[in-house]
Amino acid sequence: MEGKVQATSNVYAADLSSIKAAQDRISSHAHKTPVLSSETLDSLSGRKLYFKCECFQKGGAFKFRGACNAVFSLTDEEASRGVITHSSGNHAAALSLAAKLRGIPAHIVIPKNAPKCKVENVIRYGGQVIWSEATMQSREEVAAKVLKDTGAVLIHPYNDGRIISGQGTIYLELSEQIPQIDTIIVPISGGGLISGVALAAKSINPSVRILAAEPKGADDAAQSKKADTIITLPETKTIADGLRASLGSFTWPVVRDLVDDIIVVEDREIVEAMRLCYEVLKVAVEPSGAIGLAAVLSESFRNNPSWDGCENVGIIVSGGNVDMDVMWKSLNNGV
Repeated sequence: MEGKVQATSNVYAADLSSIKAAQDRISSHAHKTPVLSSETLDSLSGRKLYFKCECFQKGGAFKFRGACNAVFSLTDEEASRGVITHSSGNHAAALSLAAKLRGIPAHIVIPKNAPKCKVENVIRYGGQVIWSEATMQSREEVAAKVLKDTGAVLIHPYNDGRIISGQGTIYLELSEQIPQIDTIIVPISGGGLISGVALAAKSINPSVRILAAEPKGADDAAQSKKADTIITLPETKTIADGLRASLGSFTWPVVRDLVDDIIVVEDREIVEAMRLCYEVLKVAVEPSGAIGLAAVLSESFRNNPSWDGCENVGIIVSGGNVDMDVMWKSLNNGV
Protein backbone atom coordinates (compact mmCIF):
# COMPACT_ATOMS: atom_id res chain seq x y z
CA MET A 1 0.00 0.00 0.00
CA GLU A 2 2.87 2.40 0.73
CA GLY A 3 3.99 2.18 -2.87
CA LYS A 4 0.41 2.58 -4.04
CA VAL A 5 -0.17 5.73 -1.99
CA GLN A 6 3.07 7.28 -3.16
CA ALA A 7 2.53 6.29 -6.78
CA THR A 8 -0.96 7.78 -6.88
CA SER A 9 -0.28 10.81 -4.69
CA ASN A 10 -0.81 13.05 -7.72
CA VAL A 11 -4.54 12.29 -7.50
CA TYR A 12 -4.69 13.41 -3.87
CA ALA A 13 -4.38 16.93 -2.48
CA ALA A 14 -1.81 15.84 0.12
CA ASP A 15 0.70 13.06 0.74
CA LEU A 16 3.11 11.89 3.42
CA SER A 17 5.74 14.45 2.46
CA SER A 18 3.30 17.37 2.71
CA ILE A 19 2.05 16.05 6.05
CA LYS A 20 5.60 15.82 7.42
CA ALA A 21 6.27 19.34 6.13
CA ALA A 22 3.14 20.50 7.94
CA GLN A 23 4.37 18.92 11.16
CA ASP A 24 7.63 20.88 10.89
CA ARG A 25 5.73 24.07 10.09
CA ILE A 26 3.25 23.93 12.99
CA SER A 27 5.34 22.21 15.67
CA SER A 28 6.19 25.45 17.46
CA HIS A 29 2.54 26.55 17.51
CA ALA A 30 0.34 23.46 18.01
CA HIS A 31 0.11 21.25 21.07
CA LYS A 32 1.21 17.64 20.96
CA THR A 33 -2.02 16.29 22.40
CA PRO A 34 -2.17 13.49 24.98
CA VAL A 35 -3.55 9.99 24.58
CA LEU A 36 -5.90 8.77 27.32
CA SER A 37 -7.07 5.25 28.11
CA SER A 38 -9.57 3.64 30.45
CA GLU A 39 -9.90 0.08 31.68
CA THR A 40 -13.62 0.69 32.12
CA LEU A 41 -14.09 1.67 28.47
CA ASP A 42 -11.78 -1.17 27.36
CA SER A 43 -14.07 -3.57 29.19
CA LEU A 44 -17.20 -2.09 27.64
CA SER A 45 -15.77 -2.35 24.14
CA GLY A 46 -13.83 -5.59 24.47
CA ARG A 47 -10.77 -3.85 22.99
CA LYS A 48 -7.91 -1.62 24.01
CA LEU A 49 -8.96 1.96 23.29
CA TYR A 50 -6.62 4.90 22.97
CA PHE A 51 -8.19 8.36 22.89
CA LYS A 52 -6.17 10.96 20.96
CA CYS A 53 -7.46 14.07 22.72
CA GLU A 54 -7.61 16.87 20.17
CA CYS A 55 -10.10 18.49 22.55
CA PHE A 56 -6.92 19.72 24.28
CA GLN A 57 -5.54 21.26 21.10
CA LYS A 58 -5.30 25.04 20.83
CA GLY A 59 -8.74 26.37 20.03
CA GLY A 60 -10.24 23.24 21.57
CA ALA A 61 -10.20 21.12 18.40
CA PHE A 62 -8.04 19.44 15.76
CA LYS A 63 -8.92 22.21 13.31
CA PHE A 64 -6.05 24.35 14.57
CA ARG A 65 -3.53 22.00 12.93
CA GLY A 66 -4.85 22.53 9.42
CA ALA A 67 -5.58 26.22 9.88
CA CYS A 68 -2.12 26.85 11.30
CA ASN A 69 -0.47 25.00 8.42
CA ALA A 70 -2.52 26.94 5.87
CA VAL A 71 -1.83 30.35 7.42
CA PHE A 72 1.90 29.79 7.85
CA SER A 73 2.13 28.41 4.30
CA LEU A 74 1.11 31.79 2.88
CA THR A 75 3.67 34.09 1.31
CA ASP A 76 4.13 37.46 3.01
CA GLU A 77 2.22 39.13 0.18
CA GLU A 78 -0.70 36.72 0.53
CA ALA A 79 -0.72 37.01 4.29
CA SER A 80 -0.84 40.81 4.15
CA ARG A 81 -4.31 40.56 2.59
CA GLY A 82 -5.64 38.46 5.45
CA VAL A 83 -7.66 35.26 5.30
CA ILE A 84 -11.34 34.41 5.01
CA THR A 85 -13.46 31.34 5.59
CA HIS A 86 -17.03 30.28 6.23
CA SER A 87 -17.53 27.90 9.12
CA SER A 88 -20.07 26.98 11.77
CA GLY A 89 -17.50 26.69 14.51
CA ASN A 90 -14.16 25.02 15.13
CA HIS A 91 -12.47 25.93 11.84
CA ALA A 92 -13.59 29.51 12.31
CA ALA A 93 -11.96 29.72 15.73
CA ALA A 94 -8.87 27.87 14.55
CA LEU A 95 -8.32 30.18 11.60
CA SER A 96 -8.87 33.22 13.80
CA LEU A 97 -6.22 32.00 16.22
CA ALA A 98 -3.74 31.04 13.51
CA ALA A 99 -4.18 34.45 11.87
CA LYS A 100 -3.69 36.16 15.22
CA LEU A 101 -0.41 34.30 15.70
CA ARG A 102 0.80 35.52 12.31
CA GLY A 103 -0.55 39.02 12.92
CA ILE A 104 -2.98 39.16 10.00
CA PRO A 105 -6.75 39.79 9.70
CA ALA A 106 -9.26 36.92 9.70
CA HIS A 107 -12.72 37.44 8.17
CA ILE A 108 -15.07 34.73 9.39
CA VAL A 109 -18.50 34.10 7.86
CA ILE A 110 -20.63 32.29 10.44
CA PRO A 111 -24.21 31.03 10.09
CA LYS A 112 -26.67 32.44 12.59
CA ASN A 113 -27.37 29.00 14.07
CA ALA A 114 -23.74 28.32 15.07
CA PRO A 115 -23.17 27.24 18.70
CA LYS A 116 -22.68 30.24 20.96
CA CYS A 117 -19.50 28.86 22.52
CA LYS A 118 -17.86 28.52 19.11
CA VAL A 119 -18.78 32.05 18.06
CA GLU A 120 -17.32 33.34 21.32
CA ASN A 121 -14.06 31.54 20.49
CA VAL A 122 -13.83 33.37 17.16
CA ILE A 123 -14.32 36.71 18.89
CA ARG A 124 -11.85 35.76 21.63
CA TYR A 125 -9.17 35.05 19.03
CA GLY A 126 -9.75 38.31 17.19
CA GLY A 127 -11.66 37.07 14.15
CA GLN A 128 -14.04 39.49 12.46
CA VAL A 129 -17.49 37.87 12.46
CA ILE A 130 -19.71 38.33 9.41
CA TRP A 131 -23.12 36.69 9.79
CA SER A 132 -24.89 34.59 7.16
CA GLU A 133 -28.08 32.60 7.06
CA ALA A 134 -27.89 28.95 8.08
CA THR A 135 -27.82 27.57 4.53
CA MET A 136 -24.61 26.62 2.73
CA GLN A 137 -25.70 28.80 -0.19
CA SER A 138 -25.90 31.86 2.07
CA ARG A 139 -22.54 31.09 3.66
CA GLU A 140 -20.85 30.82 0.28
CA GLU A 141 -22.53 33.94 -1.12
CA VAL A 142 -21.55 36.08 1.87
CA ALA A 143 -18.00 34.70 1.79
CA ALA A 144 -17.74 35.49 -1.94
CA LYS A 145 -18.77 39.09 -1.30
CA VAL A 146 -16.26 39.52 1.54
CA LEU A 147 -13.59 37.90 -0.61
CA LYS A 148 -14.26 40.39 -3.39
CA ASP A 149 -14.30 43.35 -1.01
CA THR A 150 -11.14 42.46 0.92
CA GLY A 151 -8.95 40.47 -1.46
CA ALA A 152 -8.28 38.07 1.41
CA VAL A 153 -7.10 34.48 0.85
CA LEU A 154 -9.87 31.87 1.11
CA ILE A 155 -9.03 29.00 3.46
CA HIS A 156 -11.68 26.33 2.99
CA PRO A 157 -12.58 24.37 6.14
CA TYR A 158 -11.59 21.01 4.63
CA ASN A 159 -11.32 20.98 0.83
CA ASP A 160 -7.75 22.29 0.79
CA GLY A 161 -4.47 20.38 0.60
CA ARG A 162 -2.88 22.56 3.28
CA ILE A 163 -5.74 21.80 5.64
CA ILE A 164 -5.62 18.06 4.92
CA SER A 165 -1.85 18.01 5.46
CA GLY A 166 -2.16 19.75 8.80
CA GLN A 167 -4.80 17.32 10.04
CA GLY A 168 -2.62 14.39 9.01
CA THR A 169 -0.07 15.37 11.66
CA ILE A 170 -2.40 13.77 14.21
CA TYR A 171 -1.42 10.32 12.95
CA LEU A 172 2.28 11.14 12.99
CA GLU A 173 1.97 11.87 16.70
CA LEU A 174 -0.33 8.96 17.47
CA SER A 175 1.91 6.42 15.75
CA GLU A 176 4.80 7.51 17.98
CA GLN A 177 2.71 7.56 21.15
CA ILE A 178 0.96 4.20 20.58
CA PRO A 179 2.90 2.21 17.95
CA GLN A 180 0.68 -0.87 18.32
CA ILE A 181 -2.43 0.88 16.94
CA ASP A 182 -4.09 -1.38 14.34
CA THR A 183 -7.34 0.57 13.83
CA ILE A 184 -8.24 4.24 13.88
CA ILE A 185 -11.79 5.59 14.19
CA VAL A 186 -12.20 9.12 12.89
CA PRO A 187 -15.24 11.42 12.77
CA ILE A 188 -16.23 12.27 9.21
CA SER A 189 -17.95 15.35 7.84
CA GLY A 190 -16.27 17.26 5.02
CA GLY A 191 -13.46 14.73 5.19
CA GLY A 192 -10.41 16.89 5.88
CA LEU A 193 -9.52 15.13 9.12
CA ILE A 194 -9.97 11.57 7.92
CA SER A 195 -8.21 12.33 4.62
CA GLY A 196 -5.10 13.58 6.39
CA VAL A 197 -5.12 10.71 8.89
CA ALA A 198 -5.72 8.09 6.18
CA LEU A 199 -2.99 9.38 3.87
CA ALA A 200 -0.44 9.44 6.69
CA ALA A 201 -1.50 6.13 8.21
CA LYS A 202 -1.73 4.07 5.02
CA SER A 203 1.66 5.38 3.87
CA ILE A 204 3.41 4.50 7.14
CA ASN A 205 1.48 1.35 8.05
CA PRO A 206 -0.40 -0.16 5.08
CA SER A 207 -2.23 -2.68 7.29
CA VAL A 208 -3.83 -0.13 9.61
CA ARG A 209 -7.62 0.04 9.35
CA ILE A 210 -9.23 3.44 8.87
CA LEU A 211 -12.87 3.58 9.96
CA ALA A 212 -15.08 6.66 9.80
CA ALA A 213 -17.81 7.48 12.31
CA GLU A 214 -20.87 9.36 11.08
CA PRO A 215 -24.28 10.35 12.53
CA LYS A 216 -27.38 8.78 10.99
CA GLY A 217 -28.91 12.20 10.42
CA ALA A 218 -25.96 13.28 8.25
CA ASP A 219 -24.80 10.02 6.67
CA ASP A 220 -23.83 11.40 3.25
CA ALA A 221 -20.35 9.84 3.43
CA ALA A 222 -21.76 6.37 4.06
CA GLN A 223 -24.19 6.83 1.19
CA SER A 224 -21.37 8.11 -1.03
CA LYS A 225 -19.20 5.06 -0.29
CA LYS A 226 -22.11 2.77 -1.13
CA ALA A 227 -22.91 4.64 -4.36
CA ASP A 228 -19.23 5.15 -5.30
CA THR A 229 -19.94 8.82 -5.99
CA ILE A 230 -20.48 11.92 -3.86
CA ILE A 231 -23.98 12.09 -2.41
CA THR A 232 -25.15 15.42 -1.00
CA LEU A 233 -28.07 15.39 1.41
CA PRO A 234 -30.84 18.00 1.02
CA GLU A 235 -30.78 18.51 4.79
CA THR A 236 -29.10 17.10 7.88
CA LYS A 237 -30.40 16.57 11.38
CA THR A 238 -27.99 15.62 14.15
CA ILE A 239 -26.77 16.81 17.52
CA ALA A 240 -23.24 16.63 16.10
CA ASP A 241 -23.14 20.15 14.67
CA GLY A 242 -19.56 19.69 13.46
CA LEU A 243 -20.49 16.73 11.23
CA ARG A 244 -23.03 18.29 8.88
CA ALA A 245 -20.80 19.17 5.92
CA SER A 246 -20.55 17.21 2.66
CA LEU A 247 -17.44 15.64 1.17
CA GLY A 248 -15.37 17.81 -1.14
CA SER A 249 -13.57 17.22 -4.42
CA PHE A 250 -10.21 16.82 -2.61
CA THR A 251 -11.46 14.68 0.26
CA TRP A 252 -13.76 12.30 -1.61
CA PRO A 253 -11.00 10.47 -3.53
CA VAL A 254 -9.18 9.72 -0.26
CA VAL A 255 -12.36 8.55 1.48
CA ARG A 256 -13.27 6.45 -1.57
CA ASP A 257 -9.86 4.80 -1.82
CA LEU A 258 -8.41 4.60 1.69
CA VAL A 259 -11.26 4.53 4.23
CA ASP A 260 -12.10 0.90 4.98
CA ASP A 261 -15.64 1.41 6.26
CA ILE A 262 -18.05 3.96 7.72
CA ILE A 263 -19.92 3.26 10.97
CA VAL A 264 -23.22 5.09 11.26
CA VAL A 265 -24.60 5.79 14.73
CA GLU A 266 -27.74 7.35 16.18
CA ASP A 267 -27.72 10.62 18.11
CA ARG A 268 -28.72 8.80 21.30
CA GLU A 269 -25.51 6.74 21.01
CA ILE A 270 -23.50 9.94 20.63
CA VAL A 271 -25.10 11.44 23.75
CA GLU A 272 -24.31 8.28 25.71
CA ALA A 273 -20.70 8.46 24.52
CA MET A 274 -20.51 12.10 25.65
CA ARG A 275 -21.71 11.00 29.07
CA LEU A 276 -19.09 8.26 29.25
CA CYS A 277 -16.34 10.67 28.22
CA TYR A 278 -17.40 13.00 31.00
CA GLU A 279 -17.95 10.41 33.70
CA VAL A 280 -15.11 8.00 32.91
CA LEU A 281 -12.42 9.94 31.05
CA LYS A 282 -13.28 13.13 32.97
CA VAL A 283 -13.27 15.08 29.72
CA ALA A 284 -16.04 17.32 28.35
CA VAL A 285 -16.33 16.40 24.66
CA GLU A 286 -18.58 17.89 21.99
CA PRO A 287 -20.87 15.48 20.10
CA SER A 288 -18.57 15.35 17.07
CA GLY A 289 -15.69 14.41 19.34
CA ALA A 290 -17.60 11.65 21.11
CA ILE A 291 -18.79 9.88 17.97
CA GLY A 292 -15.71 7.66 17.73
CA LEU A 293 -16.48 6.11 21.10
CA ALA A 294 -20.13 5.79 20.08
CA ALA A 295 -19.01 3.90 16.98
CA VAL A 296 -16.75 1.40 18.77
CA LEU A 297 -19.52 0.66 21.27
CA SER A 298 -22.24 0.35 18.60
CA GLU A 299 -23.87 -2.96 17.77
CA SER A 300 -23.03 -2.55 14.09
CA PHE A 301 -19.33 -2.48 14.94
CA ARG A 302 -19.31 -5.04 17.74
CA ASN A 303 -21.33 -7.59 15.72
CA ASN A 304 -19.36 -7.22 12.49
CA PRO A 305 -16.91 -10.13 12.15
CA SER A 306 -14.82 -8.05 9.76
CA TRP A 307 -13.56 -6.06 12.74
CA ASP A 308 -12.83 -8.94 15.12
CA GLY A 309 -9.11 -8.29 14.62
CA CYS A 310 -9.36 -4.66 15.76
CA GLU A 311 -7.62 -4.99 19.10
CA ASN A 312 -5.77 -1.70 19.61
CA VAL A 313 -8.09 1.06 18.51
CA GLY A 314 -7.15 4.71 18.28
CA ILE A 315 -10.10 7.08 18.61
CA ILE A 316 -9.74 10.68 17.48
CA VAL A 317 -11.53 12.88 20.02
CA SER A 318 -11.83 15.75 17.59
CA GLY A 319 -13.00 18.60 19.81
CA GLY A 320 -14.29 19.82 23.14
CA ASN A 321 -16.11 23.02 22.24
CA VAL A 322 -19.47 22.03 23.62
CA ASP A 323 -22.26 24.40 24.58
CA MET A 324 -22.77 23.32 28.19
CA ASP A 325 -26.49 24.20 28.21
CA VAL A 326 -27.02 21.98 25.18
CA MET A 327 -24.90 19.19 26.66
CA TRP A 328 -26.78 19.06 29.95
CA LYS A 329 -30.13 19.16 28.18
CA SER A 330 -29.04 16.29 25.95
CA LEU A 331 -27.66 14.21 28.80
CA ASN A 332 -30.72 14.75 30.99
CA ASN A 333 -33.45 14.46 28.40
CA GLY A 334 -31.98 12.37 25.62
CA VAL A 335 -32.37 13.37 21.97
